[in-house]
Amino acid sequence: MLKSNRDKIVKWSVQGKIHHPLGGTYRITHNGEPRILPATGGITYNVKLGDPAFGWVGDHVEPGVSIRNEDKSQNAALTTFACVGNEAKVVSGDAKGAKGYVIGVHGGIDHTIIHFEQEDLENMAIDDKILVRAYGQGLALDDYPDVKIQSIDPELFFKLDIKEEDGKLVVPVVAEVPAYLMGSGIGSGNAYTGDYDIMTADEEEIKRLGLDKLKFGDLVLLQDADNTFGRGHYKGAVSIGVVIHSDCVKAGHGPGITTIMSCKQPMIKGKIDSNSNIAKHLL
Repeated sequence: MLKSNRDKIVKWSVQGKIHHPLGGTYRITHNGEPRILPATGGITYNVKLGDPAFGWVGDHVEPGVSIRNEDKSQNAALTTFACVGNEAKVVSGDAKGAKGYVIGVHGGIDHTIIHFEQEDLENMAIDDKILVRAYGQGLALDDYPDVKIQSIDPELFFKLDIKEEDGKLVVPVVAEVPAYLMGSGIGSGNAYTGDYDIMTADEEEIKRLGLDKLKFGDLVLLQDADNTFGRGHYKGAVSIGVVIHSDCVKAGHGPGITTIMSCKQPMIKGKIDSNSNIAKHLL
């Protein structure tokens, strides 16, 4: 059993409103083709946690419900302290009382993405308020001080079947992603909020690595990826993340990854498991 400070982690409240989709302008593909496509925000009725991240006629599609605050400071608190696996509760509107789970946080648009059951989605409306029991930031492992845990609910973290082996942590993951494929979001100064994308313009390489089979909620290992503070390349570093939005048409973009573990030293190993998805622990 991994020893941690989980009994000292503060659980508190953050809240946002279902955010209306923005735009309607052309999105230019990596081949230079203008497209009009559904994208971020709102309530997505037919794209859910556990569904494929590829194949949708859309761009940066967020499964489930997307919430935000228009006050930037309040929204920064929401996107920083809402952690993957946190319980969320609708507190206004016809779906009041419905409960779901945070899937991840989408940078740029600054949305927090939440899974709810279909019958609850049908009763929701734009601007409904959703409260999140924010719990997880500050989680640390006693015997692995160099491994940074971030943006994950402790209850979910300890269900991920992480093993200790020769002084390293072995984490079940669906796939391993080479550093050269990490794109939009890299260089961010804060890895405790938002996400960054697996670039997918090179379709043959994506298929060769099996990344075209990724699903929302899958855990992946990012090679030579340092997310201990900001997001950047660092030889030998390893990060673990969760797939939180769909493939994209734009150059430099693709499925978004919210990171949950990182270490500058190679103290994290991946164990390939095609069923390593947060859905099996939450739903």
